[in-house]
Amino acid sequence: MPVLTRLIPSPLVVDIRPGALDDLGCVLADERISHSGRLAIAVSGGSGARLRERIAPSLPGATWYEVGGGTIDDAVRLAGDIKAGRYDAVVGLGGGKIIDCAKFAAARVGLPLVAVATNLAHDGLCSPVATLDNDAGRGSYGVPNPIAVVIDLNVIREAPVRFVRSGIGDVISNISAVADWELAHRVKGEKVDGLAAAMARQAGEAVLRHPGGVGDDAFLQVLAEALVLTGIAMSVSGDSRPSSGACHEINHAFDLLFPKRAAAHGEQCGLGAAFAMYLRGAHEESAYMAEVLRRHGLPVLPREIGFTPDEFVRAVEFAPETRPGRYTILEHLDLKTEQIKDVYADYVKAIGS
Repeated sequence: MPVLTRLIPSPLVVDIRPGALDDLGCVLADERISHSGRLAIAVSGGSGARLRERIAPSLPGATWYEVGGGTIDDAVRLAGDIKAGRYDAVVGLGGGKIIDCAKFAAARVGLPLVAVATNLAHDGLCSPVATLDNDAGRGSYGVPNPIAVVIDLNVIREAPVRFVRSGIGDVISNISAVADWELAHRVKGEKVDGLAAAMARQAGEAVLRHPGGVGDDAFLQVLAEALVLTGIAMSVSGDSRPSSGACHEINHAFDLLFPKRAAAHGEQCGLGAAFAMYLRGAHEESAYMAEVLRRHGLPVLPREIGFTPDEFVRAVEFAPETRPGRYTILEHLDLKTEQIKDVYADYVKAIGS
């Protein structure tokens, strides 16, 4: 019998530790990503500029490009600038917007992407997707995985703690997302990639069950690893199913209905996940998830991010329209306004107000 296997798209290098940023040039040379040191480095004008001053002396062959924002125009402009040079790789040094612009630009010019994350706000740092604003709102663009991911825990601790909390909510929501995927398999016959589901679920469980907090290196290490694993899980499955279910539909509904008031991505996803778990009848799991989210300073009720119960109900009702074709507990139950209000009231009682 032949031995059957598959290749998993994943980074060549994952370097997560205190001080990792200072060794960036050596790591890329040792792994044969860039012997010459000719790197195109995309940074923001804020924290990126400060980090540039710190590490530029160790990267004398690099060219630095300041990225204005997270739009498709910014990414196309960056690609045009990079194309004029001869580089070994593109480095995205910053938060999600900078890394997504760098991902898109690197794919456009055919160069490998090195993701150097300065915060842990969401799982996009290692995903095969670049999320960019466009004239129609916001779009997701397929790109290759980063060839390397570098996360300096010293830098992470310098970022606002809200970014870490957002990452916690995003990765914990994997648990709800995988449950939705399995529901779609049972009801609709949708194929579940067992490896991708296992990776995403275990990433979420590792963070959910960890006793540490946002100020602990051990906890930040597990959170960073979980976000990387989630990105790889999406590559394995070929879509966002391992990390995006009803939780993300609710998040997208907030973004679309209340664009000027929406909270952080992970805050909304964590809240959406706790409520979705309650919807599917997993009341004990929902209560525990809410307890952990609260322990880390994340919202579990809409008022904690500035929304009324009626606005939350409206978001839940609208949520299925944000991802046509995706089957989650929201599509399965197909609840109407008054039904959502009743379930929400029960959810509040269950988790405690």
